[in-house]
Amino acid sequence: MAGLKTIAITMGDPGGVGPEIIVKAMFCAEIREYCNPVIIGSADVLEDAVRLTGLPLQIRSISGISDSRPEIGIIEALDIKSRSSFKKNVPSKNAGRAFVKYIKKSVELAMKKEVDAIVTAPISKESLKMAGHPWPGHTELLAELTDTNRFAMMFVSDKLKVILCTIHIPLKDVPKRINTKLVFETIVLAETGAKMLGMDKPHVAVAGLNPHAGESGIMGKEEMKSILPAVKKAQSAGLSVSGPYPPDVIFHKAYNGEFDIIVSMYHDQGLVPFKMLAFDTGVNVTVGLPIIRTSPDHGTAFDIAWKNMANPSSMLEAIKLASKLKL
Repeated sequence: MAGLKTIAITMGDPGGVGPEIIVKAMFCAEIREYCNPVIIGSADVLEDAVRLTGLPLQIRSISGISDSRPEIGIIEALDIKSRSSFKKNVPSKNAGRAFVKYIKKSVELAMKKEVDAIVTAPISKESLKMAGHPWPGHTELLAELTDTNRFAMMFVSDKLKVILCTIHIPLKDVPKRINTKLVFETIVLAETGAKMLGMDKPHVAVAGLNPHAGESGIMGKEEMKSILPAVKKAQSAGLSVSGPYPPDVIFHKAYNGEFDIIVSMYHDQGLVPFKMLAFDTGVNVTVGLPIIRTSPDHGTAFDIAWKNMANPSSMLEAIKLASKLKL
């Protein structure tokens, strides 16, 4: 509708829950109050998802964003043809080839300002690898496509916001990656992300890497060598930041409103408590890109894909948040 943001929603891995959660999200009338959505993917697959859900929706293929004519009951799809079929409920080479095309097209549209934001349905890292692509996930692919060097994954829910220093690397490699430069840059990105959410002067809290935040070096020295110097540097730069805090304490404090956003040292340190609180409603935001990108915080869920069992709540929240964020 007039005055609303146009948001490109990529279909994700067609073998996963992406097509289903998109269709279910599009059936929610409130989405039209937030944005004009256009799906980037396969019209045929979306039609299969409509039949699966039994919802009274129709797919309309368009050749470009300028052809979009938002209408209740109609899902507009910028149809990206795929030469080969894919397998449902499992990762596959053909799926990996297809969803990379969806993502590239959505980024192209966003960089040209033809859309105001992109929302990405889940992809399979295994499908990426099977298709011969080098990226470990969405975030790294988006960074390369937008020529972005400094970026981070921020996870948003009502009660907890978390940003990650390291992302898709083995746990054994995390201590080697933690250094003052990385932690400082992530603190800066945390403030950037919080301001995208509308916070004027966010308080950033930094987690330690080790139990008890190292206990003055007794349980690890990363806090003393790398994390605390980064916090002090950020404080000197005028940022409202504190830490490092023991990881088993910091999330409770943030949940109770003491901090606005947590800088977490590694993937599971931040996402285990986050998903415990907001598995169905959490949203992933890539901070640092020149475009707005959000995503559901869950994966492809191959075990329940194409069974009409998927919950669209996180996709709904991702679309709503994309319509509100400001660079």
